[in-house]
Amino acid sequence: MNKLQALSLKPLIAILVLITLFFSACSETPERFFDIAILNTNMINDFASADLARHINDETKEYPDIPSSKKKGNEAAISLNNKILYLEQSLDKVKKLSPSGDEEKEIKNLSQQLYEMVIPVYKNEYLAYAKLCDSKGSQSAKDEIINSIDQKYGARFEQNFNSLMEKGKVYAQKHNIQVNWGN
Repeated sequence: MNKLQALSLKPLIAILVLITLFFSACSETPERFFDIAILNTNMINDFASADLARHINDETKEYPDIPSSKKKGNEAAISLNNKILYLEQSLDKVKKLSPSGDEEKEIKNLSQQLYEMVIPVYKNEYLAYAKLCDSKGSQSAKDEIINSIDQKYGARFEQNFNSLMEKGKVYAQKHNIQVNWGN
């Protein structure tokens, strides 16, 4: 009789484990949701800024007394393409999030909108800038691209990014997620 009871418990336990795994896979913990929807946007916090332009241009710098700093002429474009790949992966992760309420839906939408706004700019304007940096193009041509990015997208990006961060602060506090907001 004991063997018969043990055999009938095994399928029941297996079903319970599968159900638990299924439901845990359907929604993320607040920490995971925060990491994907909010924290990962740190990669774009310098969008439409002089810092990002300087960083891209720095990829092309050579130092005469350091042989290992010799460039091939495509470093800025390669670095930017790697960043674009990362941003596309981050966007895919955001799209796959399963928000559990209105607050999470709003955060997910804001995060997705940010990525969808910046990725095309990275692929077009910033990539053109990187290629110009790699080819040692004129400073005035580089400045024109950067100023155009700032004019077209800077204010909207800043507004959307700040909105996401404000909602992120409330979300983090509500879920006791420890975050250093750079204060």
